[in-house]
Amino acid sequence: MQHVDKKLITISTAVIVIGFYINNILLKNTTIVMNINNARGKIYDKGFLDVDIDVSLDLFKEIERLKKEKNAVVLAHYYQEPDIQDVADFLGDSLALAQQAVKTKADIIVFAGVHFMAETAKILNPGKKVLLPDLKAGCSLADSAPAALFKQFKDKYPDHIVISYINCTAEIKALSDIICTSSNAQKIIESVPESQPIIFAPDKNLGAYLNKKTGRNMVLWNGSCMVHEIFSLEKITRLKARHPGAKLIAHPECEDVILQMADFIGSTTQLLKYAVKDDGDEYIVATEAGILHEMQKEAPYKTFIPAPPDNACACNDCPHMKLNTLEKLYLCMEYEEPEILMDEELRLKALKPMERMLEISKAAGLIG
Repeated sequence: MQHVDKKLITISTAVIVIGFYINNILLKNTTIVMNINNARGKIYDKGFLDVDIDVSLDLFKEIERLKKEKNAVVLAHYYQEPDIQDVADFLGDSLALAQQAVKTKADIIVFAGVHFMAETAKILNPGKKVLLPDLKAGCSLADSAPAALFKQFKDKYPDHIVISYINCTAEIKALSDIICTSSNAQKIIESVPESQPIIFAPDKNLGAYLNKKTGRNMVLWNGSCMVHEIFSLEKITRLKARHPGAKLIAHPECEDVILQMADFIGSTTQLLKYAVKDDGDEYIVATEAGILHEMQKEAPYKTFIPAPPDNACACNDCPHMKLNTLEKLYLCMEYEEPEILMDEELRLKALKPMERMLEISKAAGLIG
């Protein structure tokens, strides 16, 4: 009898212990769900899903797992942090990323870039879920063209067509006739008859550069990119004196005083290709510093120096681009938030000038 009682006691104890562990697991899971729901409720305030991540997770492996499980693709801009660049399925500039957004067969597009880029992907892919790691990853250039003010500006020139740089909001795209990128802007402008007057928005520096290149006299909206406007002529001059063999390569969003000094001017992709293929071995790079990671990977034997800005910082990072992190990328893939949503009427209006850009670019041999 005593033996039976001991067995019953042992079984009872085991049941209690198992029940304790099950309750703990259920409590833990309930807490996790509550935390996630709480984070979802704050996503528009914070910009991202603020949930704790297990520090033991290998985020690179987890992101690869989620890609396969969810048929997701990660598109990343060259200005993203190196870890994000390395985990991306496709790395490129605005034109290349727009093209990939059209081509992809994935169900989910994770856009590691800024808000207007994710919007562009949604414009081109209404049936796909488009995610952005941080909704507050905006763009100073896009913000410099509020749609209501631009509409008033446009109305002053009723006989002009509008060519807008892709670095703009969906609302500005919807007010445009053709979209362009820094890679295809010259071809886009040259496709328009010389007799047709043009408004170019939102980047005044790129517009002024294109006026020089094409001989046009486009009306320019007064917008600019905070990163490309801040390069210091004085500091670059001193830097060139210390590195007399270095070539200055610059993005056309830079101010004219910087472009006049440049040995080569081009889009992000064009700068990358030039730096890799050119016979020089040292370059001062006047664009967002994120591109240096890919330059160094493709040409490890060369030296790349970020052009110094006119402030106390030693770098030229875009604070908006750098809001995205590997942790936020993992979280947005795991929980499929934040998601880019768009009114269908706005999307259709913004789609027309995007399609026109892709048609002209294809005809010009800029994309396959």
